Amino acid sequence: MSKVKVASFGMSIDGFSAGPGQSLEHPLGVGGPMLMQWVFPTRTFQQMHGQGGGETGVDDDFAARGFVNVGAWILGRNMFGPIRGPWPDGSWKGWWGDEPPYHVPVFVLTHHAREPIVMKGGTTFHFITDGIEAALTAAKQAAGGRDVRIGGGVHTVRQYLQAGLVDELHLALSPALLGQGEALLAGIDLTALGFTCTEHVPSSHAMHVVLSK
Repeated sequence: MSKVKVASFGMSIDGFSAGPGQSLEHPLGVGGPMLMQWVFPTRTFQQMHGQGGGETGVDDDFAARGFVNVGAWILGRNMFGPIRGPWPDGSWKGWWGDEPPYHVPVFVLTHHAREPIVMKGGTTFHFITDGIEAALTAAKQAAGGRDVRIGGGVHTVRQYLQAGLVDELHLALSPALLGQGEALLAGIDLTALGFTCTEHVPSSHAMHVVLSK
């Protein structure tokens, strides 16, 4: 059975999953890259960005698992780029260059319509203006029975959690303190939503926690 899942989502000890002040210079917010230090050296991450080598082990295992059986992604507009308001033109095509690492359809939540963008490697960005449920319906149809991964950012994941639409949540708890930023789980009752901890595995860089319904 297909799942709606969040995978490889970094979170600080004090509960933040993005730093403040997201911008072109700080796509994860100020201090945000500290949350993802566990994934940057992995073989999976290096291969996603056209590099060889990379580390194997627990962190790489979880990074790789996040891509298994994924047939479509959903991203908030902040994850697609730093531009706000109406699209000024068609020049911005995401953070990832000509060949993004998704290789499947990606549905971007936005308030401003835009034509789909076909990229190299099988990624097509579709822009959805009528909400999270419409995006999920389109993503499930495109996934063809495979899983849908909610890629972020924090606000997008919170919306899907609050709506009860997420089946599995993998958090990578990093030994970092941000002090401020975007809190992923503030005010969200995971127990009431039906989640239990089904897996927790430490590495030298993070504690990997899987919550499932």
